[in-house]
Amino acid sequence: MHTPRTMSQRQRLALMPSDTPRAEEAAQFLQEQHQFVPLEEADVAVVLGGDGHMLHCLHHMLDHGRVIPAYGLNYGTVGFMMNRPKSSRPLAERVARARPLDVTPLEMIATTGSGKQESFCAINEVSLLRETRQTAKLEVSVNGKVRLPELFCDGILVSTPAGSTAYNLSANGPILPMGSNMLALTPISPFRPRRWRGAIIPDHYEIDFRVLEPEKRPVATVADQKELRDILAVKVKVARQDRLTLLFDPGKTLEERIFAEQFHF
Repeated sequence: MHTPRTMSQRQRLALMPSDTPRAEEAAQFLQEQHQFVPLEEADVAVVLGGDGHMLHCLHHMLDHGRVIPAYGLNYGTVGFMMNRPKSSRPLAERVARARPLDVTPLEMIATTGSGKQESFCAINEVSLLRETRQTAKLEVSVNGKVRLPELFCDGILVSTPAGSTAYNLSANGPILPMGSNMLALTPISPFRPRRWRGAIIPDHYEIDFRVLEPEKRPVATVADQKELRDILAVKVKVARQDRLTLLFDPGKTLEERIFAEQFHF
């Protein structure tokens, strides 16, 4: 992780609110206080909403090839990726004082039943999930070596440190500190082998999943909010070329929140 730096107060800001009443009301107030520019002209994206909307905005920037730092204000529920909405400081000053945190997404390359390959990025996690009542049957390989010849489960996911407190934590996966350079490989309701509870893997490794008996036990894969069905195989690796930057108020970084979550009961 690089040395903390602050943003210039002359940064041009774009506003990206969610469509919830709270976020829209906040957007109207901010537009009366500050002059915003279109995303394609901005230096920083100000995101109003929750973590889901932040993910949506980050994916929008990745998809359109215009990736700039994102400063979130929490008008959602949990808001791990967001800052407190209320402050005595003007927005431009808050953004200027914010500390950056780099987040590296995952690249998922999935092969469907027709043989077509699709590629998506995931900032939180890539998951494989059974499509029917039949348990999924998967082969799991790490760096080309088969580690689990047969895993019977409802699904499995690969999580980044940024996503380790989301779906991964709900599936009893480990919380990963930011900067750990690790990925969490977490099974979802594993049936066999019963005692396997997942693994922590260096993020320069590639993880491959092969769906066994795909016609009898169909599997879907999800990269954050994008889903593909009728999957035969999935490869997951870190997409270092797509590094993202989140901005946080001093002392309120995602790194500190993830660390504090390990001591929360």
